[in-house]
Amino acid sequence: MPIRPATAADLARIAEIEVFNYRLQFYPVFRNDDYYFAELTVPALMQERAEALPQILVYDDGVVKGFLLYAGTEVMKLFVEPVLQGQGIGAALLDYAVRELHADHLWALEKNTRAIAFYARHGFHPNGEKELEEDTDEYLVQLIREVPHAAFD
Repeated sequence: MPIRPATAADLARIAEIEVFNYRLQFYPVFRNDDYYFAELTVPALMQERAEALPQILVYDDGVVKGFLLYAGTEVMKLFVEPVLQGQGIGAALLDYAVRELHADHLWALEKNTRAIAFYARHGFHPNGEKELEEDTDEYLVQLIREVPHAAFD
């Protein structure tokens, strides 16, 4: 399986994937030039992600194409190289997290309907909880994984 724990050698690739995704997905919503083009850099994210390295999984089939950051049973971040999205990489990472880490909840930007639809296809649905994204007027919604109940005989 191409999913493995991240290593320090993966940090540049992880940061690059995250920076590209943030600029493509979230810059159009937040329009904050200082953050997206001055603060959000590959070197800065490499340092930040180094601290979380034990909680990062990567999809690596010879090249790191996506990653998942988790804390306990919460999916904190899931990103796939933008030009490789739609090829099952994110699904493989999320399914692995559900199966192996018992991932059962996450937060998504309310306006990120594409992500919310992706998570819904994998059993994660809004539970009605919302909170403001820090220092913005935008909301995050909590998605929880509905676990099928066993049938009783």
